[in-house]
Amino acid sequence: MLDKRLSLDDFVGRLSDGMTIGVGGWATRRKPMALIRAIARSKLKDLTVVAYGGPDVGLLAASGKLKKLIFGFVSLDHFPLDPHFRAARQAGLDVLELDEGMLQWGLRAAAMRMPFLPTRVGIATDIVNQPGFKTVTSPYEDGETFIAMPALKLDAAILHVHRADQMGNVLTLSPDPFFDELMARAANKVFVSTEKLVATEELHVAENARFHLVERAVISGVVETRFGAHPTGASPDYGIDLKHLKAYTETAASPEAWNDYRSRFVDISPEAYLKAVGGAEHVSALPAPVY
Repeated sequence: MLDKRLSLDDFVGRLSDGMTIGVGGWATRRKPMALIRAIARSKLKDLTVVAYGGPDVGLLAASGKLKKLIFGFVSLDHFPLDPHFRAARQAGLDVLELDEGMLQWGLRAAAMRMPFLPTRVGIATDIVNQPGFKTVTSPYEDGETFIAMPALKLDAAILHVHRADQMGNVLTLSPDPFFDELMARAANKVFVSTEKLVATEELHVAENARFHLVERAVISGVVETRFGAHPTGASPDYGIDLKHLKAYTETAASPEAWNDYRSRFVDISPEAYLKAVGGAEHVSALPAPVY
């Protein structure tokens, strides 16, 4: 396909109930929140989400979309624990809690099309007392016993990038791509939201090779959503909206508070959302870290 542009509705239409979806980004950094809000507005259900979580996890939990969560953590950074995630877990949400390194290793195994990868991470912890973990013994002279971290295969991955063209060439300009490449390579389909959709020549891919995490053949669809990571940050374009995140955390106080937040910031168009959070000038001015 030479033109992979999608609307938000098109994107949601490519997903289905019961999928396992990897969400890129890290806590409050470069989360594909416009795509998350589109899923929250949809009729999709029974999703398994794999993430180094932030408000993406909490919003999907509060919207009743999660069947299971596989995670290394769920944090809002400055606000340590997402309250909607906490409420869902206390209510019995099915989870697989992993060490951050084990989650990375599971994604890497899937990206390599391996059934598992051996690791020392997790040994002598309660993590491996959860159902499903097995050990493997080295066939060499050392005879060491390892955790066999199973592959975390994804039906789809959703990521937020800074620039993209219609063919699926993407640039992640922040210095912290974390594990987005592994998310993409572990998935059958990869959808990205992008701050700006530009002509291919404007990407200067050769000069920006270190920001070009995956080849365009990996990308299934591109959704142009300016400020699509808000309220998380997308440095260097804009930083984290701490005031909005604080307001979000307060919506777990009651069903009424959540319903009010949802009506004001979720069940609306991207254009209305941007206006509701203070407009382009406000988001552009959010201070982004300088590295």
